[in-house]
Parts: sequence; structure tokens; C-alpha cells
Amino acid sequence: MKESVNIFWFRRDLRLHDNAGLYHALKGNRPVLPLFIFDRHILDKLDGRVDARVQFIRDTVVEIQEELGRRGAGMEVYYGFPEEIFGRILSKYAVDRVFANHDYEPYARERDAAVAKLLEKAGVAFHTYKDHVIFDKGEVLKDDGTPYTVFTPYSRRWKGTLNDFYLRSYPVEKYAGNFYRRKRGRIPSLASMGFSASDIPIPPAGLKKSTLEKYKDQRDLPGIDGGTSRMGIHLRFGTCSIRELARKAALSDVYLNELIWRDFYHMILWYYPSVGKGKAFKPVYDHIKWRNNEKEFGRWCRGQTGYPIVDAGMRELNATGFMHNRVRMIVASFLAKHLLIDWRWGEAYFAEKLLDYDLAANNGGWQWAAGSGCEAAPYFRVFNPYLQTEKFDPDLKYIRKWVPEWEGAGYPPPIVQHAEARKRALETYKQALNSER
Repeated sequence: MKESVNIFWFRRDLRLHDNAGLYHALKGNRPVLPLFIFDRHILDKLDGRVDARVQFIRDTVVEIQEELGRRGAGMEVYYGFPEEIFGRILSKYAVDRVFANHDYEPYARERDAAVAKLLEKAGVAFHTYKDHVIFDKGEVLKDDGTPYTVFTPYSRRWKGTLNDFYLRSYPVEKYAGNFYRRKRGRIPSLASMGFSASDIPIPPAGLKKSTLEKYKDQRDLPGIDGGTSRMGIHLRFGTCSIRELARKAALSDVYLNELIWRDFYHMILWYYPSVGKGKAFKPVYDHIKWRNNEKEFGRWCRGQTGYPIVDAGMRELNATGFMHNRVRMIVASFLAKHLLIDWRWGEAYFAEKLLDYDLAANNGGWQWAAGSGCEAAPYFRVFNPYLQTEKFDPDLKYIRKWVPEWEGAGYPPPIVQHAEARKRALETYKQALNSER
């Protein structure tokens, strides 16, 4: 006879503490069996077989499994396609309900719809909860019920809506005795999934008080260690709680604004899913005639453009899976406007390399730089890499770390002259924008 359980499906919420969906599952009417799926629909699309993100996910799943084991419980872990895995789960257990947390990306919405349909046929309810953001897709809207597309009024409404209720942790520990009792299950190895170990270190999941206190003054300076939180990967995979970070952000309004931008971009992705499928938020920008020079793109990727601040950023990304946020804006503007290479090329490269890759934020940032987003830099704003360097890396500490040869004879000359590139970008953008008039 099958044992009766409820399932909690881990996805972008890899923690046992302050987890909304897990809390609601444990309060339910059946013992809770945790489930994690290494989703082949995602993993099969990764270009590299050495991916620090996959290793980080697996290491985190191992930690969760060990913690569950200390409670006499365990998690089912699979490598495969979600619908097939749920078919196996339904044949193995008498499942009453499946719990999970909301996921806002286009693929995730399609995946969840397919799984919900399968479960419905089996008479199993599928419940999802808000956990990844402070305010969900429909909680911060205009008075007429439509979504904001400009950040400042969204932020004002966001802050006006916030109270302690939205920052309260979910007391999972109170109901931890309701986990399904079983032995620890097997976890697929990296090799069995076609991956090799990575030597890229992952920053710890901790936000220092000193970082928040200095965040306003230091966040734009890439040469300062500890100037930013480095919490991106932990927010991406849910190894930290967004509510916990938002409570800590009381020490820094500037850091809180970064969390609000995150909510904003997830809201945009939900209401305008086409932006996550390669479309410009402002359709007229899809008429830009990009140069798309592959050799120049290759030099940008390798950090060989002849612009030290750009090259430093790309080399940091390639070596560590991280790039300082100010430098992300500089290198993105350079690709789209100096080189007139389609921002989607850069978006895809960041998606491949960034440890903290998040579709909503990555797309929002790239469309901001290209001028095509909902809240974008105007098309005529073309960052001057030299002025950006003077302002944000005045002592050249960041550049010297990543481009030590920049003053030597072996460093390449600028791939394009700034003044000429700016003029070309303005003419190209004007032509595209005028084509709609």
C-alpha cells in the first residue's frame, strides 16, 4: 500500500528556514516529503560542462539532505524532466497535495502549468506561495489596477505598502516534526549529470553590518573589497531569505532600493513575459540595425577591447562568475552603443557566466543599458568609459587587478574611438526611432 504524503517541491528556495511554501506544507494534513529535481530542460541548455552554479545547487541540496537526516527525514532528489519525475512520484506515493513557491520566469510558468495539469488528472492539488520577493506580482499596482512601468512611483507605492507583516519570517521549525520519516535518499553526482567540478569559489551567505553602513558610499567603487553585498547568488537560488535581507536593509535605504528594483523587474517579467523571450520592452527598439560584428564581440567577451574598465569587468566575470554592478552598466552600454552589438548577445553571455544570473534582473539591466527597457537610460546617454573610470576607479585599483598589462606595449589599442562610436550610436538609434513616426 502506498504511503500517504504531501510533497514540497524545492526550486529557487533552497533553505529549510523562513520558507513560505514549506511552512504551509508542514502545516498540512499529511507528512511532508521534500523533492528536488535537477531539471534537464534547464541543464541540457547549459553550454559548459563545468558550471559553478550547478555545483552550488548540488552542494546546497546535500546540505539540506544532511539537515533533514538529522531529523530522521530525507528528500527525494532526481535528475530528469519534471513531468516524468512527478509521474514516478505519483506511482510511488499516495500524494494528497503538492506545495511549492511561485516562480515568475516564462519557462517556469510553462513548467508549472504542465505539472499542475498532470497533478489535476491524478486528483492532486498544486499550491504555490510568494517567497522569492517581498511584494508579489499583483500587490504593488497603480490605483487603476495596472502595473507600474516606471520605477520611482513603483518604489514610492512599494515603501508605502510595506509593514512588519510582509517582513515576518515563516516559523518552519515549529512544524519540523511533520516531515515524512525516511532514510536519506541518493543525490545524483555531478558526473552522472554530465558536469565536472568547478574551482570558482562561492561567496558566503551573510550580509555584514559594515557593508550596509558603508553601502551608499562604496557600492559604486569596484576596487573596494566588501563594497557590495555579494548576495546575488543566494537570492537567485533562495539560500537566504529575502525577508531577512529586507529587515537588515533598515540600515541602508540605498540597499533597500536595490531589493525594490529586484521586485520591480520580477513584476515586469510577470506582466510582460515577452521581455524574457527576446523582445524589447519598447518595440521600436527592435528596429535598431545592429552591426553584430562577431570578432568585436569576441574581443568584448575576452576583455580585449582596449578600454581598461570594460576589459577589467569582462575578465572579472570570466574568472569569478561575478561582475561589480557599476561595471555591468559600463560594459553593457559599451557593447550596445559603442560596438552596436545587439544587447541580447550580451544578455546571453551574462546568462552563461554569472553565478547570480537571474532572468528578470539580467534582462532589466541589459534593456536599461540599451535604452529599450521600461525604465531605461535614454538612447542618447552613452557612457564614456574614461570618465566612468575617473569617477569610480580613480586610483585604478580595479583596473590594475584585472588588466595588469594595460599600460604596456602588449595591451591592444581601443577597438573604437569613443567620440566616433557615440556619434554612430546616436545616428543609428535616431534612424530606428524615427522609422516609427
